[in-house]
Amino acid sequence: MNITTDKAKELIRETNGRIFSSTFIKKDNTIRTLTARLGKRYKSKTGKQAPYKAKEFNLLPVYDMQIKAFRMLNFNTLLTLTINKNKYKII
Repeated sequence: MNITTDKAKELIRETNGRIFSSTFIKKDNTIRTLTARLGKRYKSKTGKQAPYKAKEFNLLPVYDMQIKAFRMLNFNTLLTLTINKNKYKII
């Protein structure tokens, strides 16, 4: 099924912490598959806040289940999204 990036954001927010998978293009132009979830809260070790607002750059902070660390999901380079075995292609 083809969806827009706005619909993808909505579907990810509706996961309520359940695990989802996405494929996107990294900054070095390689394709990466990310298995992630929302719902975990990031706690800074230094107490500082991020120097930018992720929403302003079309990013979403997610927790990578394989690396066990927080990552930014870039909706500008998002290719596919899989939630509950439903695969979506981003147009």
